[in-house]
Amino acid sequence: MAAVLVGQFHARDAEGRVYSVHEFQESEPSPDGSGKDVVTYKLAIGDRVSKLDEDRFILVQSGIELKREAAPSISEPETQIAL
Repeated sequence: MAAVLVGQFHARDAEGRVYSVHEFQESEPSPDGSGKDVVTYKLAIGDRVSKLDEDRFILVQSGIELKREAAPSISEPETQIAL
């Protein structure tokens, strides 16, 4: 089974600590060749993370609940004209 990093985001716990969460997609092989993809989450330091719902996660070992931070929006830079 090979895991491919498909995303990463930041999440915060109730005390405001920020965690870097990595999202992996793994293919589970099956005898008939119709394997399915499984999405797993881990902290950058390797701790396992379980998804509770769209924006809530929990650290498997400690039970600390995390909430995904909103992705920063990227806007076009303003054009400035020097006078």
